Amino acid sequence: MTGLPEDSAFRGLGLTEPLLDAIADRGYSEPTAIQVDAIPKALDGADIFGCAQTGTGKTAAFVLPMLQRLAGTPEHHGTIRGLILTPTRELADQVERAVAHYGARLSLESLVVYGGVPIAAQIKDLKFGCDVLVATPGRLLDHLERRTLNLESIEVLVLDEADRMLDMGFIDDVRKIVRQTQADRQTLLFSATMPDAILGLAQEMMRDPVSVQVGFQAAASGITQVLHPVDYASKQALVYYLLDSWGTGPAIVFTRMKSTAAYVCEFLKKKGVSVDDLHGDKGQADRTRSLTKFREGKTRVLVATNVAARGLDIVGITHVVNFDVPDDPKDYVHRVGRTARGDQTGDAVTLMSPHEVMMVREIEKLTDTPIPRAVVEGFEPSFSPDLGKRAEIPADVTPRSRLARGRRRR
Repeated sequence: MTGLPEDSAFRGLGLTEPLLDAIADRGYSEPTAIQVDAIPKALDGADIFGCAQTGTGKTAAFVLPMLQRLAGTPEHHGTIRGLILTPTRELADQVERAVAHYGARLSLESLVVYGGVPIAAQIKDLKFGCDVLVATPGRLLDHLERRTLNLESIEVLVLDEADRMLDMGFIDDVRKIVRQTQADRQTLLFSATMPDAILGLAQEMMRDPVSVQVGFQAAASGITQVLHPVDYASKQALVYYLLDSWGTGPAIVFTRMKSTAAYVCEFLKKKGVSVDDLHGDKGQADRTRSLTKFREGKTRVLVATNVAARGLDIVGITHVVNFDVPDDPKDYVHRVGRTARGDQTGDAVTLMSPHEVMMVREIEKLTDTPIPRAVVEGFEPSFSPDLGKRAEIPADVTPRSRLARGRRRR
C-alpha cells in the first residue's frame, strides 16, 4: 500500500507499486492531464508526440513509463537503455534528479552529461555504467566521438523541449545521435509548441506516433496575468516596489539580455533584496550554485535570462516578472510557466515600456488572450499608445499584496 489515496487516478494508469510509492513521496496525489493521456499509451509501447504547455507535468509523463519498461529487464542493469535529450544544462540536471527519484526503488542508475564542465569526470562515471542517460546534444556527441559510450542498446529515446532544441540549432546534432540508436526503439517527443520543423522531425524519427496535446500555446490556468505600462527608466524602481509589496515569496525576474540581468541583480542587492542572477555569462559552476540557492530558499529572487525559462521546476514560486517583454512570444508562455506549477497558483507580471507594445500584441495574438493592463500609482508612463485599447484589469485579478495573500491562505 502506498501513500497515495485509494481513489487516486494514478492507480489506474498501469504503474507498478514502486513507482506509485515514489509519486507519493514527491507529494503528488493526482496526475495531470498530460500524464493521464500519455502514460498508459507509453506503457503500451507506442511512440508519443506530446504537446503541452510548461508546468503540466511532462517530465513524469515520460520518465515513469520509461523506468517501468527498463525495470522489466534487470539482467541488462548498467547498460544505457534509456536516453533523454534536453536543450539546456539546467533542464538536464532537473530531469536527471526526477529520474533518480522515481527510479530509486527500482535499482535503476542514472547519469547526466552536459557541456561547460570538464569531461574527464563524466568519462569516469560512464565506465561504471547506467540505465538512463540524460544529456545535452553537444556533449553527448563529444562522448560518442571519443567512444566513451555507445547507444546501441537504447530502448527508449526521449526528446524533451524539442522546439527549444530547434531554436538553439541542435536539430542536426539530434539527427546524428538518433542515427546511432536502434530502429525499433520507442521514441517519446515532447514540445511546448509545434512549428512545422518539429512536425517534420516527428515524421522522420517516429513510427505511427500517438498525438497527445494539452493546453497548446497558452499560459497555465492557475496563472493570474497583469501588464504594467511604465517608462523603461522606471522599471528597476517598479520591480523593487512590487517585490517589496509582495512580501517574502520566491520570484523570478526575466530580462532579455545578460547585461540587464546582472545590472538589475546589482540594483536589487543594493536595496537589500536577497537576490542572485542566472545567465550565459556565468560559468556552469556559478549557474548551478545560483540555481541551487534559489531552489533551497537561500535566495528569494532570481534574475535570469531565458536560460531559466524552459523546464525549470521549482515548487512555490509565487511571482514571475517580465522585466523585458520577450522578443519571441512563445518565450512568454515558457517564462510565466515557472509559477503555478501543477495545481498551484501564481502571478505573472509584465512591465511594458512604450516601445514594447507590438511585442505584447504578438503575445496576445499567440495565446488568443488579452493581458489585463494596470498602471501602478507613482509609476505612470509618460506615453503609452496601448492604454485604453485593451481590456482593463478586473478588480478580482489585481496582483495580490502581502496582506491579501495572507487573508487568502487563512
